[in-house]
Amino acid sequence: MRTITQKMKSYTAGVNIVNNNNIEERVLKTLFVFGGALVLVYVLILGNMIFNIIERKALEADARVLGNEVGSLEIEYLSMSNKIDLELASSLGFKETKTKFATRKSLGSIKLVNNEI
Repeated sequence: MRTITQKMKSYTAGVNIVNNNNIEERVLKTLFVFGGALVLVYVLILGNMIFNIIERKALEADARVLGNEVGSLEIEYLSMSNKIDLELASSLGFKETKTKFATRKSLGSIKLVNNEI
């Protein structure tokens, strides 16, 4: 038994039975490539989020400025609308029209009976 074991050890040490063509190295390189791709995608997504946040802050500031402008225009409109009256309108050439209503004759008539008994 001992001789068989020694023979097996001597033969197996020199023989490469499993030829995996450096599979461990290829798996490691593949993991590094996928890891690099994931890091690149992460950086792109993070950069896009930061850009969107900065853009939203700028748009909020513009919205506040526009809101203030609308408020001042509303105040100006209200002050101008208080000055409008019939005398100003007539001086600008406007005149009041007489209303004309369209009338129509009915096609039939309904008789209502007061006592149906």
